[in-house]
Amino acid sequence: MGHAYTPGLKVTEKILVTKNRILPLKGEVIVKKGDRVKPDDVVARTHLPGTVEPVNVANILGLPPEDISEAMLKKQGDPVKEGELIARSKSFFGLFKSECKAKISGTVESISHVTGQVLLRGAPIPVEVKAYVTGEVVDIFEKEGVAISTWGSFIQGIFGIGGETHGEIKIVVPDNTAILTDKLINESCKGKVIVGGSMVTADAIKMAAKVGAAGIVTGGFDDKDLRDFLGYDLGVAITGSEEIGISLIVTEGFGQINMAQKTFDLLRSKEGKLACINGATQIRAGVIRPEVIIPFEFDIHSKSTKSDFRELGLRAGSPVRVIRHPYFGQLGTVIDLPAPLMQLGSESHARVLEVEFKDGVRAVVPRANVEMIES
Repeated sequence: MGHAYTPGLKVTEKILVTKNRILPLKGEVIVKKGDRVKPDDVVARTHLPGTVEPVNVANILGLPPEDISEAMLKKQGDPVKEGELIARSKSFFGLFKSECKAKISGTVESISHVTGQVLLRGAPIPVEVKAYVTGEVVDIFEKEGVAISTWGSFIQGIFGIGGETHGEIKIVVPDNTAILTDKLINESCKGKVIVGGSMVTADAIKMAAKVGAAGIVTGGFDDKDLRDFLGYDLGVAITGSEEIGISLIVTEGFGQINMAQKTFDLLRSKEGKLACINGATQIRAGVIRPEVIIPFEFDIHSKSTKSDFRELGLRAGSPVRVIRHPYFGQLGTVIDLPAPLMQLGSESHARVLEVEFKDGVRAVVPRANVEMIES
């Protein structure tokens, strides 16, 4: 029987996670299938084409475009250095000379006799793809990248900023209701993934970046603080490329929202363990969620096992979070899934479910107003 798609967040103590590590252009894979890797290990590398710098040689030398060949000192494909002569012209019986120099180091990519322009291509830009997680190489994509699997704990967040990083987990708050302030962060947080409670302040993020913390995982964050911290509105584009010196993962939403007890307890049980985190988020098509991966230290044995991320669907007993008023942010368990459509207060009809919250209160809410917490 089919079911309506219900968005969900995974919070699980043990799962086989497989990450594809792919180059932006074809290049060289430098590991083999079966190799064990660590987060900072380079698994593939390539070179991106250098920047293009146009030089209007005809204009600089005062020549018709069709005559620049006679003035060129360099041919197509020749290497050049910044400031090196690439063309020279003589005029008035050779008494006066006009010169054209390279603006960048690289190679002469093309010489146009139509526009009089010469295109210089900068040196190739080396790009390396790192493993990101501790794990085992389970597949090789020739000249493109690898797949790495690891058994570990896995937590998805609602929103994040900053890219891939890793560090040991450090709990700095007493419980999941506490606010993470700058007073709780010191030099002992250097290189650590700091875990907060219901909210983190902008000053705390600045302090964490100052002491060199790897990242922060917290329940909530004020959107005004986010704008003040970044210096601009983030919009709806994908995040993860912000150069702020730290990665932030929000597990519940914007505002002061207690981190789910299950999530906090899982992180607390892993204190001192290595966590690999990524704040990259995309809420439009091709959803990308920020994540925390805590790899296990024992053998992976992933060669004969595949990561299973199949959507099991909403059912009685499923833990959920309500994402709309009037129960926004509350956690509960699905009690019943009535099949018939039900009329809502807006007089529209929709499928609903009955949920029981942790305080024992029951409510009927549209299925579209909840997200699953997959475990």
